[in-house]
Amino acid sequence: MSSTTEVITFGDIYLDIINRTRASSGNAATVVLAKRYANQALVDIHRVPGNKFSWAHRPGMLITHAPYTTGTVSIAAATRTTVTGSSTLWNTAVTGFGFNNARVGGKLKFAGVNDISEVSAVGSDTAITLANRYVGDALTDSTYTYFEDTYALASDFLDFVDVHMFNTDLNIPIIGEQDFRRRYGRNDIAGKPKRACHIQLGFSGDTTPRHRVVLNPYPDNEYSLPYWYVTTNLAVTSAGVEQTSMSNDTDEPIVPRAMRHAIVFHAVYQYYLFLKDDTRSTEAKGEYVDLMKRIAGETNVGEDRPQFIVRRKRRWFPQRFDVGDRFDQLRDRWWR
Repeated sequence: MSSTTEVITFGDIYLDIINRTRASSGNAATVVLAKRYANQALVDIHRVPGNKFSWAHRPGMLITHAPYTTGTVSIAAATRTTVTGSSTLWNTAVTGFGFNNARVGGKLKFAGVNDISEVSAVGSDTAITLANRYVGDALTDSTYTYFEDTYALASDFLDFVDVHMFNTDLNIPIIGEQDFRRRYGRNDIAGKPKRACHIQLGFSGDTTPRHRVVLNPYPDNEYSLPYWYVTTNLAVTSAGVEQTSMSNDTDEPIVPRAMRHAIVFHAVYQYYLFLKDDTRSTEAKGEYVDLMKRIAGETNVGEDRPQFIVRRKRRWFPQRFDVGDRFDQLRDRWWR
C-alpha cells in the first residue's frame, strides 16, 4: 500500500487497521484479527437500517414453468409415494427452456383429489416419487396436472430491493408469508401470477440458504419475471469474480473506493472495544458513524426518496397533506 493513496485492496485495508491501532504487522495473530474485523465491518456496513446501497443491487430473472398434463398416472395403495406414468415425459427437457417437464419441488394434482402432492424425485420419464404419502384411493390411468408455484431466487440473494413489489412488469406485489399461507394455503388455481411471497426452505446438502418465491396463482404458462435484489457477494477478486468476503490481499470490497475507509473505522472500533477494552473505541465509532451518515445521505442521479409534501390544489380547494400511494411508489409530485 502506498502512503499517498486511499485504501483499495484487502491488503491495504487490514494493514491500515494494524497501523491505526499501532499493532505489529509481523504478528500472525494480529493479522488474522485485522482481517476478521475488516470482513465483519464489510458486512455491518451493509446492514444500515433504511438503506440498501445501490452498489449492492443486482438484477435477477426467473422463468416460470407451464403446467404439464400429458399422459396418465397410477398410484398403488401399497406404494403410496410412487407415481407411475403412462405416455409421460417427466424427465425430458422442455424445448428451449433448459428445464424438464417435471422436477424436484414441483407439485401434482390428481383428478378427483383435493390434496396437492410435492415431488421429491424424478426417476425417469415415467417415474416420480412424492415427498409425502398419497392418502386417496388407488389411481389407475388417472388424469393429473403437474405445476410449479415455487421458484429459486439468485444464489447470492439477501433481500429484495423493493420490499413491496416483486415484479413491476406484471405488477406482482410481495405479501407476508403468514398472510400468504392464510389466503392461499392450497394454491391450486392456475393463472397469470398476481402476488408473491418470499420464503426460505430448510438447508439441504450444505450451509447455503435456500431463498424461494411462491407465486399465486401458480403460472399457467411460461413467463419471464425480472426482479431486483440485494446481493450477499460483498467482495470481488482481481479477476472480477464476486464472493461473499475478502480473502486474498488483492481482493476488493464492492464499496466504492471513496468510502472504503469506513471499513477501517469500523474495524478499529471493534479492535479497541473487544480486544483492548480501550476508550478510544468511542472515538473510532464516532468517526465511523459520521462517515456512514454521510454515505447514507448521498442521493444518486435519478434516485427518489419518499417525501411528505403539501398537495397542490386549485385555490378554491383547501390544501391538505395527502400522499395516497405515491409514498410507496416514491413519487413526489401529485401530477405524476
